[in-house]
Amino acid sequence: MSAYLWLIPALPLAGFLVNGLLGRSFGKTFVAVVGPGVVGLSFLLSVLAFLQMLNTPGMVTSQSVFTWIDSGSLHIPVAFTVDRLSGLYILIVTGVGFLIHVYSVGYMGDEEEYGFWRFFCFLNLFIFFMLLLVLANCFLLMFVGWAGVGLCSYLLIGYYFKRPAAASAAKKAFVVNRIGDFGFIIATLIIFTVFGTLDFATVLAEAPYRLEAGGALVTAITLLLFLGATGKSAQIPLYTWLPDAMEGPTPVSALIHAATMVTAGLYMVARLSGLFMLAPYTMAVVAVIGAATALFAATIGLAQNDIKRVLAYSTVSQLGYMFMAMGVGAFAAGIFHVMTHAFFKALLFLCSGSVIHALHHEQDMNHMGGLRKKMPITTWTFVIGALAIAGLPLFAGFFSKDEILWQAFASPRGHVAYWVIGAVTALITAFYMFRMVALTFFGASRVDPHHAPHVHESPWSMTLPLIVLAGLAIVGGWIGIPHVLGGDNLPNVLEHYFDGFFPAIPETAVHYEASVELMLMGVTTVLALFFMWLAFRLFSSKREQMAAFREKMGGVHSLLANKYYIDELYDLIVVRPIHFISDKLLWRIVDVRIVDGIVNGIGNTARNLGGTLRLTQTGLIENYAVGIALGAVIIFWFLIF
Repeated sequence: MSAYLWLIPALPLAGFLVNGLLGRSFGKTFVAVVGPGVVGLSFLLSVLAFLQMLNTPGMVTSQSVFTWIDSGSLHIPVAFTVDRLSGLYILIVTGVGFLIHVYSVGYMGDEEEYGFWRFFCFLNLFIFFMLLLVLANCFLLMFVGWAGVGLCSYLLIGYYFKRPAAASAAKKAFVVNRIGDFGFIIATLIIFTVFGTLDFATVLAEAPYRLEAGGALVTAITLLLFLGATGKSAQIPLYTWLPDAMEGPTPVSALIHAATMVTAGLYMVARLSGLFMLAPYTMAVVAVIGAATALFAATIGLAQNDIKRVLAYSTVSQLGYMFMAMGVGAFAAGIFHVMTHAFFKALLFLCSGSVIHALHHEQDMNHMGGLRKKMPITTWTFVIGALAIAGLPLFAGFFSKDEILWQAFASPRGHVAYWVIGAVTALITAFYMFRMVALTFFGASRVDPHHAPHVHESPWSMTLPLIVLAGLAIVGGWIGIPHVLGGDNLPNVLEHYFDGFFPAIPETAVHYEASVELMLMGVTTVLALFFMWLAFRLFSSKREQMAAFREKMGGVHSLLANKYYIDELYDLIVVRPIHFISDKLLWRIVDVRIVDGIVNGIGNTARNLGGTLRLTQTGLIENYAVGIALGAVIIFWFLIF
């Protein structure tokens, strides 16, 4: 199988080329088969590669396809590696990606104006670049995938390019991510200068000998890499592009949030965990930024009414959870939450798309309600996703969320403050998720009377992926049952899977009794259940009281509804000054007066000189004779005197 690793990313690339070249001519059926089909085949190959990796000594398989760059000491092959981290990731990317592709066949079935073939063309390309990023064995090849997913996000967020909001959101995502990419590029250049190679294995093996632990150099490298991660994975301060990305089609939102782009930053930090563990200051920054982002985004989610934007801020918050885990050295817990989050967040987005599809593109939850009777599959799969993200016991999110909270509390690099922030974030998440459930599916119907009679369940191509993802949202966390619950009878499979893969924390661990972990788990679970019940009760049957309460809390509600005015602040201190400098200085002075002045001045000088010299060419013989005589006199005078 290792000889065919290249096919895993190559198949989606082939789908991109085939649909791009032939899709418009061959029609929807052809596109609907090729688009999801190549990703499905890639998933099957990923399963085979994963199984082979498990049975290989060292649990690593690799393939060098061809030499890309060979110049001096720089040798860059196009080579792919499947190990315990990339193996898990390719299953997530291709598995969840395949379900989203199948769902898209139904969701985008009526797309004519912008091109059904064009959508699947870009969607396949997105999967290709993400797989390239994950399977790459060196920094430069990873960066190709890294930049590629940024390009695809631009293309897919701006899919409805005739809509100004979609075009602006696409540009915003592209520009904000370029800021993070700058950090990645500078870090890569420093790494090559220090190590003379960009190969992951070599850099990680030599890092403890070439870099001083806690030194300025390793701190600078890891902070620059983390800057790249904050862009791709939407952390403070570069998170603002992700909520605006909701302007793209809903399957795109699901793919970005669950299986591709936003998990790239986390993958990079986990892949380079050996470097990050040498930089305790950077690890602290990662944990603080993650915790702050988790709480900050969760509070914004409380006051949003757009069903997709609530989920968008939920994603930002959950990504903060994962980075907090990474920051305290719990890399396996962070990756565990990446996996479970892929299941329930893809489910939630696709359910929201099912609702939007049924309500003729209505996204405001104030214009929904009472949909459970007409859309039972969408309703109950959404409820399962909400229970999973809220951390109800036995659902996938419960195991990964509580593993992060426990590690944030008990890790040598953890702190009780991290646990408190994480716990409060979990409670807020439980509240706003069941606010969504109540406003969307329960209570009295507030659907537009013109559309209400036509509301119906989505077709099987959309509901089947929902059912599969709902099943994964229930059982997906069972591979990480903590010892305090499972004991010896239910082993923590994920812990054994990653055993020895990530570097150990050098500090001495503080050991707590099992009762402490059970107590913390019980506190967050009971409070989450209370907040779930409270939100459901308030927003399903007490809407008048909530409206009155919102009026009393007008200032706070307005602050949250307007996202703390961060976009306006960025516009004031960053965007407007750049526009001013670009317009008044760079364009009107530098470009128009200096650059254009020099270019036009040279042109005018040449034209005027040519015009003057042209006067000497009259075509009259007598003028030429006078010129020759005058020249002879001048030469004669020069020779004499």
